[in-house]
Amino acid sequence: MAEPSAPTGGESRLILLDALRGFALFGVLLVNLKSLSLYALLPKAERQALPSAAFDRAADIATAMLVDGTAITLFSVLFGVGFAMQMQRAAGQPGRVRRYVRRLLVLLAIGLVHAWLLWWGDILRYYAILGLALLPFARVAPRLLAAAGVVVVVALPLALQPVVPQLLPPQIGSAESAAQSLAAFGSERWSEMLEGNFARDLRMRVAVWILPAYVFGRLLIGVALGGSGVLQDPANHLRFWKRCCLATLPVAVAIAALLFLHDHRDLATAIPWLREEPGRLALRMLRNLAPLNLALFYLSAFVLAFQRPAWRTGLAWLAPVGRMALTNYLAQTAVAIALFYGVGLGLGPRFGMAGVCIAALVVFPLQAVASAWWLRWFRFGPLEWLWRTLTYGRMQPMRRACRRPGTQGDGLEGVAA
Repeated sequence: MAEPSAPTGGESRLILLDALRGFALFGVLLVNLKSLSLYALLPKAERQALPSAAFDRAADIATAMLVDGTAITLFSVLFGVGFAMQMQRAAGQPGRVRRYVRRLLVLLAIGLVHAWLLWWGDILRYYAILGLALLPFARVAPRLLAAAGVVVVVALPLALQPVVPQLLPPQIGSAESAAQSLAAFGSERWSEMLEGNFARDLRMRVAVWILPAYVFGRLLIGVALGGSGVLQDPANHLRFWKRCCLATLPVAVAIAALLFLHDHRDLATAIPWLREEPGRLALRMLRNLAPLNLALFYLSAFVLAFQRPAWRTGLAWLAPVGRMALTNYLAQTAVAIALFYGVGLGLGPRFGMAGVCIAALVVFPLQAVASAWWLRWFRFGPLEWLWRTLTYGRMQPMRRACRRPGTQGDGLEGVAA
């Protein structure tokens, strides 16, 4: 989004942030395709019976270590960065909060339609609601915000775990729920798919009750980064980014190695302490920290690479995707349903993780090409234009005055990614 106080089509968008958003969106696509391809719903025995089972296991472990949790972390941090930038640009302008709230309410409506009519895994709802909760933090010092964000990410889930599950309504078992969802999403009837999607959404909102805290902690860290200015002017903050990169890389490697050995090589047999309560608590804290730490490594490495002209040229192709992040995020759902659900081609999970990876490697480059072409002619993506129009209450100019690639898109900046 540009300034929340008035529609603008200026050339102020930072290509780095757009490229980062595009990079994060590829990870989101890869993670979401596990569910949208129905692979994640398969029982373990059926996964092992797939022709691609050996590749699937390796790819599953690799994506779990390198992408799962990390992509949505990076996406959420960028949301917080955009929020801080908006508040800085609109400081002292009348109506900024009111327009920001209206913008988030429109995003909430889009997210609810996406969740209830297409895919239960929608994240836009959380961004819209938690974006409102960011308002009281607009003037908090960046270091305090960063510390609070880390506490929310690492410690809050541990504090809530003994209490919250006891307060939630009982749910059917995960295996039974997965089987019901697999049947519904494999059906050729839209009514069955929609009913199954709604049921899955209701169950997962309860099962993944920690998600609001998971996202909010990352938003706070993003607001801290945006408030400090290190992303808006990375060339003058290279020392910060180098330190961040050097600090997070060894931590990421150490945590990944420890969790891999624990989950896949029975490390607890060699270290019995891990089976005791302090050891289990330490492992849970590391699991909470791992995606955030890895996302910060990706972020810092990306920023540093972007400062080199050759790397910048190679990474800039991601920017149009990030500039149209809302359109591309929802388009990914539509394409996946068309490929894997029964109401589409009905490919389902038969190709395992191989199908997931191939789909991601085909769909995302096509989105990059389509986004670059679209932005040569139009100022915003289709859904970005709709979002702005509903926010401002009047039709927004769509076509460009001249035929050239744009530098501003109003995708999911600030209030959605």
